[in-house]
Amino acid sequence: MRVLVAGGAGYIGSVVTAALLADGHEVTVLDDLSTGHADAVPDGATLVEASLHDSAPVLADVRPEAVLHFAAKSLVGASQQRPEEYWDTNVCGSLALLEAMRAAGCRRIVFSSTAATYGEPDEVPIREDAPARPTNTYGATKLAVDAMLTSYAAAHGFAAVSLRYFNVAGAAFGLGERHATETHLIPIALQVATGERAALTIYGKDYPTPDGTCIRDYIHVGDLADAHLLALQAPTPGEHRIYNLGNGTGFSVQQVVDAVREVTGHPIPVEVGARRAGDPARLVASSERIRADLGWTPRHTDLAAIVRDAWSLVRV
Repeated sequence: MRVLVAGGAGYIGSVVTAALLADGHEVTVLDDLSTGHADAVPDGATLVEASLHDSAPVLADVRPEAVLHFAAKSLVGASQQRPEEYWDTNVCGSLALLEAMRAAGCRRIVFSSTAATYGEPDEVPIREDAPARPTNTYGATKLAVDAMLTSYAAAHGFAAVSLRYFNVAGAAFGLGERHATETHLIPIALQVATGERAALTIYGKDYPTPDGTCIRDYIHVGDLADAHLLALQAPTPGEHRIYNLGNGTGFSVQQVVDAVREVTGHPIPVEVGARRAGDPARLVASSERIRADLGWTPRHTDLAAIVRDAWSLVRV
C-alpha cells in the first residue's frame, strides 16, 4: 500500500514509518522538520519537507492509498501560552491535509489523537465513551480534529481511526525520543543518569496512591506502531473509530524513578516539589475496545524493559 506519514520525522512517526516499511508498504514522509529530524526518517522512505498547510501538491504527486497523521504541536504548557500556533497547526493544518486527501482521492486515515481529550476523568481506567473535557489547548485541538474526522467520514466517505494514548516510551528500530524541549518523565530521568540534569523533580508526593506519587499510563512505542498498522486496515468508508491505547494499570512516578535507577545503575537524585495544578492522581486508559475489535495486545508490559530500550539509545 502507498502510505503517506505526516510527521514521520518525529519520534512516533519515524518508528511507525519503520514498521510500515518492514510490513512491505511504500512510504512517503511529509514533515516540515520544525521538531522532527531528517536523519530519523528510516532508509527506504521518501522524505518531502513541507507543512500540513502545503500538503496538497505532495498528495497530488504521491497519490497515497492511506495517510497516517502524526504532525502536530504537542507541548501542553506552550499550548496555553501560544494557543494560536496550536489551533493553526493542529486544526487548520489537519483541515488542509484532509482537503488534500479528498482532492487526491484518498479516504483512509489513522490519526494520532491523545487521551488529553478527556481532561480530568470521572472514572479510571478511562473508556472511549467517557466525557471529553480537555483542560488545555493541546487537548482541545486534538478533540477538534477527532470531530472533524467524524464529519468527514459521514459526509465524504472517509475511513478513519483516532488512536488516543498518554505517554509513549521506549525505542524500536533503533529510533527513540529526541526532543529539543523535553517534557516526558522517562527521558528526563535518563538525562539525570547522563549528567545533563542534576536531579529529577517529582511534583507532589502526597497523592492518594500507594507511594504518594501520580500514576500515569505508559505504552511502548513498538506496541503503538503495532496498533497503527492494525488500525490502518480496520475502518470501512463512512466510519470513524476511536480507540484508547494504554498498558491497563499505569505506573507511578516513583516506579519510573526506581526502574531508571535499576536500568542505569545511577542513583537519580530526586527533589520533591509542590503539586502542579490540574494533575489528577491517576490517569490510565482502558484499551479493551481495541483489544476486542482488532486483537491488539501490547508485547512490552514490563516498565524496566521499556526504560532499558530507551536507555540503549541515549547511554554515553
